[in-house]
Amino acid sequence: MAASVFPEVAAPDADAVAAARARQDRLTKPTGSLGRLEDLSAWVAGCQGCCPPAQFERARVVVFCGDHGVARGGVSAYPPEVTAQMVRNIADGGAAINVLAEVAGAGVRVVDIAVDGDSDDPILSAHKVRRSSGDIATADALSQDEVTAALEAGKTIADEEVDSGADLLIAGDMGIGNTTAATVLVCALTNTEPVAAIGRGTGIDDAGWMRKTAAVRDALYRAHPVRSDPVGLLRVGGGADLAAIAGFLAQAAVRRTPVLLDGIVVTAAALAAEALAPGARAWWQAGHRSTEPAHTLALAQLELQPILDLGLHLGEGTGAALALPVLRAATATLASMATFDSAGISGQPDS
Repeated sequence: MAASVFPEVAAPDADAVAAARARQDRLTKPTGSLGRLEDLSAWVAGCQGCCPPAQFERARVVVFCGDHGVARGGVSAYPPEVTAQMVRNIADGGAAINVLAEVAGAGVRVVDIAVDGDSDDPILSAHKVRRSSGDIATADALSQDEVTAALEAGKTIADEEVDSGADLLIAGDMGIGNTTAATVLVCALTNTEPVAAIGRGTGIDDAGWMRKTAAVRDALYRAHPVRSDPVGLLRVGGGADLAAIAGFLAQAAVRRTPVLLDGIVVTAAALAAEALAPGARAWWQAGHRSTEPAHTLALAQLELQPILDLGLHLGEGTGAALALPVLRAATATLASMATFDSAGISGQPDS
């Protein structure tokens, strides 16, 4: 799959954005007093192409799961076997993302893209590309056919969700070692040295941090010839889950569906998605800022301001799910507050 597979991304509706900003100025409050909520409400209006916007009725979280061969090198505080166990936990409704998505009014779907094991659930593994991506420190993550299949899987999943009525999407991730691969993408696409980008992931100690730094350095060296090619970079230094998320995010933008990004893994994939489908980032908001330094670098590159900053570093889509009620509040204030005229309030204040 080349970048040309994704059609041109249309921008959100500028007229609806302008109408939203004008309506915000007529609501019964001092101008600008709702701060970031006003910007978010205008973004929602632009994505929906109408003002006032409608409240989200079918928000959906899709958790992309995959193992990484680099995890065998001690770059995580947890063994690779945890991925398959957590996939089942999410499917059974027992993970943090299940709890937080319920609070936010969103459904959860979990997909096995490259878990190092076989599932007895054909729906969960319907888009599986392979068992574990390769060890990016010593080998390519994927073959050319596999990266194409992973991108296509993400694209198809986005289409499935939008065609089923999703009006807002959240991409989540689950995979031991995936922050290592994500950091490779961020370093390559932001021209950053590994030591400035690598965090503690699942809670690694100093020795683990050194192993992770060495793995990212070696993967970057191997990926240097394809740094300017997003598909090549996903193939050499990324993984099936990251490629699927990139395809998902790019296709969501093509389908004019707003997205809340989660943490480092999803945002690293977003960097690749923006390269695959230029302009896609206009359809995304950053749900939160995680503790990973590479996440801050990726957000800056995408020019996205996080809605929340709570010190999270879990993944699964949890930070984005927490931000969804804020986005709902922004939408509700624009749509449901009275205007000065409708409330019969005279003397609209200047500030």
